[in-house]
Amino acid sequence: MKSYEAIIIGTGFGGSINACRLSKKWPGKVLVLERGKEYPKGSFPRSPEGMSKNFWNIPEEGHIPRSSKFKKAGRQTGLFDIRNYPKLDVVLSAGLGGGSLIYANVFLEPPDHIFDHRWPETTKKKHLKPYYKIVKDILGSRPIPDTGEDRRKVVRTELYEHFAKHESRVSKRADINVFFGNDFKKPTPIGVQEKNRFGAVQTSCTYCAECDVGCNTHSKNTLDLNYLFVARNSNKAEIKTEHLATKIVPLNSKGEEDPSQSGKYGFRVHYLNLQNGKTSESFADTKRIVVSAGTLGSTELLLKCKTKFKTLTKISDKLGTQFSGNGDFLSFTAKGKKPADPNYGPVITQYTDYNLFSSFDSKKAFLLEDASYPVFASYFVSGALPIIFRLKYVFHFIGELFKSIISGKIFGRVGFLLSEALKGDLSYTSAVLLCMGIDTSDGKMYLDKNGNLQIHWPQKENLTLYNTIMDVNKRFAKFTDAKTRFPMPTYSWPVRNNVTVHPLGGCVLGPSAKAGVCSSDLKTFGQVFGYEGLYVADGSLLPTAVGANPSMTISALSEMVAEGITGKKPNANLR
Repeated sequence: MKSYEAIIIGTGFGGSINACRLSKKWPGKVLVLERGKEYPKGSFPRSPEGMSKNFWNIPEEGHIPRSSKFKKAGRQTGLFDIRNYPKLDVVLSAGLGGGSLIYANVFLEPPDHIFDHRWPETTKKKHLKPYYKIVKDILGSRPIPDTGEDRRKVVRTELYEHFAKHESRVSKRADINVFFGNDFKKPTPIGVQEKNRFGAVQTSCTYCAECDVGCNTHSKNTLDLNYLFVARNSNKAEIKTEHLATKIVPLNSKGEEDPSQSGKYGFRVHYLNLQNGKTSESFADTKRIVVSAGTLGSTELLLKCKTKFKTLTKISDKLGTQFSGNGDFLSFTAKGKKPADPNYGPVITQYTDYNLFSSFDSKKAFLLEDASYPVFASYFVSGALPIIFRLKYVFHFIGELFKSIISGKIFGRVGFLLSEALKGDLSYTSAVLLCMGIDTSDGKMYLDKNGNLQIHWPQKENLTLYNTIMDVNKRFAKFTDAKTRFPMPTYSWPVRNNVTVHPLGGCVLGPSAKAGVCSSDLKTFGQVFGYEGLYVADGSLLPTAVGANPSMTISALSEMVAEGITGKKPNANLR
């Protein structure tokens, strides 16, 4: 059996960064385990049948309720992993590249004052600055090009900018990790392909608004096109997709599993091979592990090893605490008089500051960002209009179609009527308001009596933030003269659930085991207290919400973890 210098569990921002950095130090001796699939160009599902199978459903994980229809759907290793907990739903991603496959591309530094007393001294903004610069360079962060070309005009960007001015707020074009060509000053024409500086072929953004469902043109700078691309092709990292890590056990001097050990002799990682619709168990030994399975995945794996399997019992009792949803809140307005055209352009293009960067208010601080959704979804939205509003077009259409058949002329008036029926669609005048801010960051993740992950979410304590966001939603609706407005449906009575796509915390950094789960000391940064060679690198390290999209901060901290392991300072030249 092959033994590795390092095993990386997960390929989100933390896993991909460490896979690249560690495999450069130990070429051919790093194993990367990813539970999801790999998605080559053009492979993300778009048909209803394909999308129906594009969810994560592995019964062995125990996340699917016994009464759920997902049981009947059978095993699925799709892109979207949706978890339901009391008062909170969480949307996760499974695939090579982790959350970068479905996130909205924004790379944004939080303001200095976000890094409060809960953040160890080594993780204050001044220490993160050099790492922010490096990850921004590698992931190609930049605003949407402003060349004056009609095809590069994004209607909703201007709408949100006008609303910000109306509100006396500051709106800025967001830095996004989207490929518009290698030359930032001279964008590559829309739809033209070229190799990025790491050797992966990408397409200059086609403005299709499909960022959040997987970019089929590889116009997003997802992690499989940079960090992971170099890890595999230059550093010979061994990457296994559809492999789910299930247990970590320390080894003794004889290479045997021994839970009493603390990592001096390495670890054994047990995992399930989920390929080809089958499940088989296996394991691999390593000198060190970087757990990067995401906030929920990493915390759950370590909780199970600590309390269920009892293989990592020395982990701090802080494990699972300081959970945050990063203040995420999604709402909509519909049938406004000012066009938003949410089906064109990258998913997010700007952000408007509400007491996060300036005039900070910890209970009301958030950002308002525009958002888009794919064209194919707009047909569903338009089809959702009550039939009574379409009857006149239906009757005209049937009549004209009958006349056309009699006369032998199929086109003509029918085409005109179709045009009349489709113009002014509901989607074109609808707007998506994506908000994220500062929540209390004191939720808790724990295992229930069946050994499955649960989350206690203090929703009541965060109502001031959510109500403030809804007040802005109300004013936006008035500004656009929208006929209706509503929050994410699950937040409506009687369910009253929040939804987060940015779960954080659970394995937080701290100067000691009493203050955190992982070390904030630069020499052992990210190492789990009580164990030598066991690290965490993902959103679970963050002690609090950051308000801004957290991927840039997660990336910076993950670079620090890799530096502590390899002893090498990172740079933007991955190869």
